[in-house]
Amino acid sequence: MASLDKLIHEPARLAIMTALATCSSADFTFLLQLTGLSKGNLSSHLSKLEQAGLVQIEKRFIGKTPNTLISLTPQGQEAIERHWQLLDKLRPDTF
Repeated sequence: MASLDKLIHEPARLAIMTALATCSSADFTFLLQLTGLSKGNLSSHLSKLEQAGLVQIEKRFIGKTPNTLISLTPQGQEAIERHWQLLDKLRPDTF
């Protein structure tokens, strides 16, 4: 357990990272609905992940509407895959 990345293992950030690992990118509204977090909470978690170099955040406009697009960086993809591998090692072979 000590080898798990605490930044990723936090439940909200793990949900964000897992969602982003399944697609090339997701917008803020999609992640908001998927995680059930408040706008401020999601923004705070995304900022922590961005500062760690795990996600890339692109602010753009679709027509006149602002849109925030989030994707995993290569470092983020490696980090979430490593996290899953460590979790698999912690599981017993039989239940």
